[in-house]
Amino acid sequence: MSTPSSAPSAAATRAVAPATHPPLIGFGIVLGAAALFGTLGPLSRFAYEAGMEPAAFVAWRAIVGLLGLGLYVAWRVRRGATKFVLLGHLPRRTRTMLIVAAVVGFTLNLAMFIAFDRITVALALLGFYTYPAMVAAVNVALGRERLDRTRSLALALAILGMIAVVASQLDPDGGLRLDAIGIGLALGAAVSQTVFVVISRDGYPEVPTDQATMVVLFVTVVCSIALAVVTGSTAAVVYPLSTPSVLPLLVFTGIFAAAIPSLGFLTGIRTIGGTRAGILMLFEPVVGVALAAWLLGEALVPIQAVGAGAILAAAVVLQRAARGRDAEADAGSVVVSGGL
Repeated sequence: MSTPSSAPSAAATRAVAPATHPPLIGFGIVLGAAALFGTLGPLSRFAYEAGMEPAAFVAWRAIVGLLGLGLYVAWRVRRGATKFVLLGHLPRRTRTMLIVAAVVGFTLNLAMFIAFDRITVALALLGFYTYPAMVAAVNVALGRERLDRTRSLALALAILGMIAVVASQLDPDGGLRLDAIGIGLALGAAVSQTVFVVISRDGYPEVPTDQATMVVLFVTVVCSIALAVVTGSTAAVVYPLSTPSVLPLLVFTGIFAAAIPSLGFLTGIRTIGGTRAGILMLFEPVVGVALAAWLLGEALVPIQAVGAGAILAAAVVLQRAARGRDAEADAGSVVVSGGL
């Protein structure tokens, strides 16, 4: 159990502060999270076809993810690998930042799953994945990160690649479903994701990443159920209890498309920074569109392979730049050591 504190402890701050020289593992974690998040479009469609509604799907995804992550946190606390942090023992600013991040986490999920129901998966992802550019702009405006030549190149490659990946879906013959509300919801989700990324980098450093992710999922559960009650959709929330055949899909979604990737994404934000994490997360549309083509019969054309290659090239550019900075840092440390 943590003790009350008016400022982040040195250990806590070091635990979550973005690494000056991002390790390769940070890039791998974010790419893995992106791949798992990429399954959400097809999974949500399967759930809707099985009788689920978007708000209920959001609630069940978060419930299962929260239970799975809760078991993981309990195991770590029992082993003594971490301490359980109580919200009441956190500074007011930290609590506020965490709650805001959790609320926008709910709004972005609700908006995206409704968008998936109204427009094609690829078109929804096209609107949503404007957020890496938003994150980069906000970080530059706040003076947190420089949009240097390397990051600009990577961002341009990734965004152009993402556009290429979804290009065929913009053709009505490819099954395009245009809907102003759906597109607006996808863009609204992008704004929510931008707020989440900017806040989550260092807005609540005293809270371990796994426990912070639990709070985000918990708020999603509460808000989803409250929304169902207010809108008279409680029957939709309890629907899986009367239709057990949909439960395996929800369990898979909650663990592999909620708990694990959410934890990975937040870890990536704290490890390599919001701009890099956002760029690497553009790998999600590659997975999402490929799965939509395979499982949902949505069109897939050769240019999408070119787009996927551009996104992966952006990841390589970022990683090579990071390795170069690591080498410079190591050389600098050798010079300093020799002078002592």
